[in-house]
Amino acid sequence: MADGASVPGDAAQRTKFERRAREFRTIVAMLRMYCRAHHGPKGAPLCADCTALHDYARRRLERCVFGAAKPTCANCAVHCYKAVMRERVRRVMRWAGPRMIWRHPVLAVWHVLDGRRPTPTLQRRR
Repeated sequence: MADGASVPGDAAQRTKFERRAREFRTIVAMLRMYCRAHHGPKGAPLCADCTALHDYARRRLERCVFGAAKPTCANCAVHCYKAVMRERVRRVMRWAGPRMIWRHPVLAVWHVLDGRRPTPTLQRRR
């Protein structure tokens, strides 16, 4: 493939995780905004609590049972976050959400549009 031609499944594979990757970028942006405002100076890395929440959110997104059809967490029928972590993410999103339109307008619009997508149903195992 030296001529730059792509492998036939490349586009499908790339779009398969695009939505989850965008959701992860959104939560990372929200966490950075929240942590900078509540826990540390501008430009500082995430604090230990926010880093733990970041890692937890990444693991939950990677292991989502809906895969590429994943709805936004607020519209999801399966709550895979522990209650404590769900409350922490909710607190971050409640604070950062309204500010996203000014700091990260494209991510904010995509998040609103993703929230309007129909929620998939989880098929029962046999």
